[in-house]
Amino acid sequence: MKLYQVRKGQFVFYQNELHKVYSVKPMFKQSVHLYRLKDMKQILTKASEIDYYKPKHNDTFIFYGKRYTIDQYAKPEPGDYILIVKPAPDFLDHYSLNEIEKVESIENGNVNTTRDNGVKHHEYVVMVPGRQDASQEIAYYDKNLVPEEQQLKDESISYLAENDDTLKPAVGDIYIDTRNNTKAMIVAMTEDEVIFGHGLRVHVAELLDETSFELIYQFEDNM
Repeated sequence: MKLYQVRKGQFVFYQNELHKVYSVKPMFKQSVHLYRLKDMKQILTKASEIDYYKPKHNDTFIFYGKRYTIDQYAKPEPGDYILIVKPAPDFLDHYSLNEIEKVESIENGNVNTTRDNGVKHHEYVVMVPGRQDASQEIAYYDKNLVPEEQQLKDESISYLAENDDTLKPAVGDIYIDTRNNTKAMIVAMTEDEVIFGHGLRVHVAELLDETSFELIYQFEDNM
């Protein structure tokens, strides 16, 4: 379905692959800024070149080299990822449509995320790792157009790390968390997360969203 009014957070298909809108700048010819969910590659395009998609229960897609399936009935556990599909943040919370956040703790179905957001039970669905039975593929608009070898590569964290240096934050890098106006250094990393000095844990993909984080010092560039 073609879009006539694009908004931040929408899932869209662009060139056969699932993307997410991270900003819209109407004054520019290519006004829609996307990132591709499978590897966080950034794209500039316009509304006429994308097709809107509303994620639903049992859809399966690739997020930064790992496959997940949306399950609206699953109960989250600490460490799970949630997709915020009906955002209604309180005054002190900072999240919007289709944000992906990691669960820190749960209380009566409401979750606190590693970004210190409180998300109510009716606002999110759980992203269950892997492909579930009878799930619907949405990583690609038409899976038949994607060679099997490419499909296997798309689900590989190691493949991403080997092929795109922009996806390699390092311990010592300093960012500004623009939502909270906080400057912080990366002090530790896991396979797909970074841990800042003040305790904040975020998925590495979030660092590429210019509306959330701004890199101000890159350790490796200053060796």
